[in-house]
Amino acid sequence: MAHKAGFVSIIGKPNVGKSTLMNAIVGEKLSIITPKAQTTRHRILGIVNTEDYQIVFSDTPGIIKPKYELQDSMMSAVSLSLSDADLILFVTDIHEKHDENDVLEKIANSNIPLVVLINKIDTATQELVAEKTAFWQQKLNPLYIFAISALHQYNLEGLLPLILEHLPEHPAYYDKEDLTDRHLRFFASEIIREKIFLNYQKEIPYSTEVIITSFKEEDGLTRISAEIIVERDSQKNILIGKGGSSLKKVGTEARKDIEKFIDQKVFLQLFVKVIPDWRSKKNYLKNFGYEN
Repeated sequence: MAHKAGFVSIIGKPNVGKSTLMNAIVGEKLSIITPKAQTTRHRILGIVNTEDYQIVFSDTPGIIKPKYELQDSMMSAVSLSLSDADLILFVTDIHEKHDENDVLEKIANSNIPLVVLINKIDTATQELVAEKTAFWQQKLNPLYIFAISALHQYNLEGLLPLILEHLPEHPAYYDKEDLTDRHLRFFASEIIREKIFLNYQKEIPYSTEVIITSFKEEDGLTRISAEIIVERDSQKNILIGKGGSSLKKVGTEARKDIEKFIDQKVFLQLFVKVIPDWRSKKNYLKNFGYEN
């Protein structure tokens, strides 16, 4: 049998379960997950390898109408993932009110084969599943519609054979040992950012960026220093908390998860830095790894 390889783009609105889906398929927590919308900011690749095939999944930011430069960059990441996709997995929440127009605009003129995944069906009735299936069949006429629960890994087993049907014969794009295209530094920063999303409310998570300034692997210990960027002094004060208590909690939670991820002891230092309005400044966004 000839070797198959290709790219599968996972797209949808914020908070529909795209990252949960990719983590479930790949079998590793590559994308951070929080209950808040717009947690994912970058295109993150998750790679599934066997002797006969390589599937490169793209987890993408939730599709929105951008309001500032950072969100422009996030939407560019979505467009990039569609430019090389062999197959699109469009994830929709069963409880959405059919207001996915921003997503549909992205795929309206696409010739890429499309599969619709109706997610979170563990929280819905059979009648609602049937209604949504009929709606998407009529609206998009996709190759296939799966009703799934990414969180509980329900009804995912039929996905892989379907994906392989639509991948071209091609040599592997990445080393067969690779699970992703990202380095450990990136995942350390994402884990810290996840803890910020989980521990703070309102605008704080959306106004922060995490930059790894030092990542040194020694015998049995990895030393990591990170800067948490915020836009205002008031946000810095909230982030640090009384006597540094809030920042210490974030650091402890992040350190434990980074240790699990890299399977090694970690010494983690966190610093907070104010850069006014960084989300709207292209030079900072480029330095922070965002591209337009």
